[in-house]
Amino acid sequence: MAASGPPGGLDAKPRAELSALMSSSPTNERTDSIPVEGREPGRPGFRGRRMQGSGLMAWLRRYTEGRPDHILAIGFTMIEMLIVMAIIGTLLAIALPMLRSALDTARVTRAIGDISALQTDIASFEAAGEGLPETLADIDRATLLDPWGRPYEYLNFHIEEGGGGKVGKGKAALPVGARKDRFLVPINSTYDLYSVGRDGETVAALTAKASKDDVVRANDGGFIGLAVKY
Repeated sequence: MAASGPPGGLDAKPRAELSALMSSSPTNERTDSIPVEGREPGRPGFRGRRMQGSGLMAWLRRYTEGRPDHILAIGFTMIEMLIVMAIIGTLLAIALPMLRSALDTARVTRAIGDISALQTDIASFEAAGEGLPETLADIDRATLLDPWGRPYEYLNFHIEEGGGGKVGKGKAALPVGARKDRFLVPINSTYDLYSVGRDGETVAALTAKASKDDVVRANDGGFIGLAVKY
């Protein structure tokens, strides 16, 4: 019995048969019976039927018949795909939190820049002898939104008091909503300017859970950053 060729290639005899079939007449021509490679008429497994259709397709069917290599190749391909999917899932599980953190950092950085620019505009407005603006509209910044799509919060202490006097240090002098540190001391003496952050919620005290992601101006402009870091 002739030895079969390597799984990935063709023996000399099948190559000769393939060349003959590819140069044969029309695809609907009936070919002579071709024994399975390595078997002879009279032996078990001999297929003496006449094969119709393309001679090339008939040869391919006959050559791959009884060879499990193509089935095994499909199985290995599926296993490889599952492994690749598992690797991709693991990488995504690692990368997504890092990406979210990077985006949050970028948004906070932008909010800090916006508040710094607003502070400069307010200082310029005050230096022009106009006093502090009543609202951000006075400096043409009413439509400016923070990185989370919300307007910046501005609180003029003088307006809230109902007069032009200087804000006192006692609790009675504090306007409603003035931001306070952990000792409930106001973080600014003239006005508050901040973003309510990613969650869109805030309360006056910086130590409250709802305030920790706020981006605030404190120490009369000496600090601009996350409330949790103040």
